[in-house]
Amino acid sequence: MIIDKIENIEKYSQIPISVIKFIKNLTPETPVGHYELENGIFANIDEYTTKLFENCKFEAHKKYIDIQILTTGTEQLDYINIEGLAVGEEYDQNRDVMFFENPTTVPDSVILGNNKFAFIYPHEAHKPQMAINNIQTDVKKVVVKIPV
Repeated sequence: MIIDKIENIEKYSQIPISVIKFIKNLTPETPVGHYELENGIFANIDEYTTKLFENCKFEAHKKYIDIQILTTGTEQLDYINIEGLAVGEEYDQNRDVMFFENPTTVPDSVILGNNKFAFIYPHEAHKPQMAINNIQTDVKKVVVKIPV
């Protein structure tokens, strides 16, 4: 997991230039939708209301690295290595996602928003869309998917 400010995104050589340009041009007004970038890289922009803790699940992907950014609002993102986690829902190849039960150890946590991004590797389970302190708010989120 890499968590940093968007202003530092160019420092990460593993992030393709097309992704950096796309992210640098994001604004709260960027329309919701699906964006094809290059070489199998794409981004989805969605608006939603954050969820209560008990309504969120840990998930992980096998085919893609996620870069998650909020252009409006804030949300809590918990994360933990998938090693030793109990599978809640088996891997769905079409959706590139598997879900896990809550871990027995305390996961790490970050507040996304405020010009931060999270770079999430396939070996990292993450629980997105969580309301901070169980106070639900509306957000606009960008998820860039980079093939591994």
